[in-house]
Amino acid sequence: MSGGDPGAPGVSALDLSMMRRALELADRASSLGEVPVGAVVYRTGGGAVLGEGFNRREIDKDPAAHAEFTAILGACGAIGDWRLNECSLAVTLEPCPMCAGLIVNARVGRVLYGADDPKAGACRSLFAIASDARLNHRAEVVAGVLAEESSARLRAFFRALRAKGD
Repeated sequence: MSGGDPGAPGVSALDLSMMRRALELADRASSLGEVPVGAVVYRTGGGAVLGEGFNRREIDKDPAAHAEFTAILGACGAIGDWRLNECSLAVTLEPCPMCAGLIVNARVGRVLYGADDPKAGACRSLFAIASDARLNHRAEVVAGVLAEESSARLRAFFRALRAKGD
């Protein structure tokens, strides 16, 4: 795992651009009452966006409607293959166990994420599924890319949700 500071080695201008797009998608999720998580799958070398998504669990009444899931499925459809070895996934929140498992199964080459998830994070915080040497595929994981922007959206969303409950 490498550091996610925007100036850190391995974080390119393309990566930052894709994370900014993921943040835009997170804003869209939030505007629909969903937890603000956005994700983009893109070709690591060329930058072509292959799939993108945002959380839709409430809208779709689907526990699997996570941003990463939607983006990965879209990317597989776009290239006509289930293998995403030459792709990167930029996501605003550390993937959960379900999404980390899909990352491994889809052979995603790199995962860049913003905010750590101390309650469900499966790339570094609680588990390291995406890079576990015991599995048949390991993704490069870059944590903390535009972390403050990602965290701020999550804090604002949950603060507003708590205020509604008062």
